[in-house]
Amino acid sequence: MPRTILSPRPPSYVSKATLAAELDMSESTVDSYVQRGLLPKPIKRGGSVRWCWAEVDADLRRQTEAGADPFMDGLSNV
Repeated sequence: MPRTILSPRPPSYVSKATLAAELDMSESTVDSYVQRGLLPKPIKRGGSVRWCWAEVDADLRRQTEAGADPFMDGLSNV
């Protein structure tokens, strides 16, 4: 079972499991958000896929400041 870190400060580069846990969403939602451009694309090194937490945080802050609401945007797909 992958280890997830739920702490005040996640590592600089996080796995999909950790990113999903930190954002309180499923890993499939992380994939969907990346495809839709709501989260940055991960960095691939060898066999590892990681997200830069600073980029994720910056993207989420920009979306919040711009008034974007991914949940409400997703309703149009239903």
